[in-house]
Amino acid sequence: MLKIAPSLLAADFANLQQEIDQVRQADYLHMDVMDGKFVPNISFGPPVIEAAAAVSPIPLDVHLMVWEPVRLLDAFFKAGSGKIDYITVHAEACTHLHRTLQNIRDLGVKAGIALNPATSIESIKYVLHLADQILIMTVNPGFGGQQFLDEMVPKIKAAKELIDCRGANCEIAVDGGIDLETAKQVVDAGAEFLVAGSAVFKAETPHKMIRALREV
Repeated sequence: MLKIAPSLLAADFANLQQEIDQVRQADYLHMDVMDGKFVPNISFGPPVIEAAAAVSPIPLDVHLMVWEPVRLLDAFFKAGSGKIDYITVHAEACTHLHRTLQNIRDLGVKAGIALNPATSIESIKYVLHLADQILIMTVNPGFGGQQFLDEMVPKIKAAKELIDCRGANCEIAVDGGIDLETAKQVVDAGAEFLVAGSAVFKAETPHKMIRALREV
């Protein structure tokens, strides 16, 4: 079944618990961690992960948009208090991607590889066996509310072909500009996991939007 992960970056942080409670029908709560170096913005760190873990009825999906995330894995894992299911790192941000993925798996959580729009799927074919998820960025990371890049749809198809060709056991996730229209495009291309920020948290009834996304 299609998995939905609302991105907390689009929520009202002045009412964090209420906002999280509105998306309890989702599968995961997506946490976009930005360092102001790998991406041109700063979001939040372990304290917000800890606060979200304390009140979230659903598991966390932590997306580290930071340089050399291997340095921070333990801190974020501990902050998650057992609520983290996925930790995703960017291929472009890791000097030793293979080792970083191994370290994530050693923590007992699923390992994801995120790819920026300009990064080829072929660049990760030798580490697919260590990935539980490939996260295709359909915007340039760093800010919420951006417009979906249509040229990423063939990339999703290419990811599916590579996974099938190598017999890898990982799912395809998509993040960036996801709404009801673009969700259908990416699901038709092979996506199994949708990250949606503004479309969910800015909706009049977030739980109905989650249901609608599942049914595209």
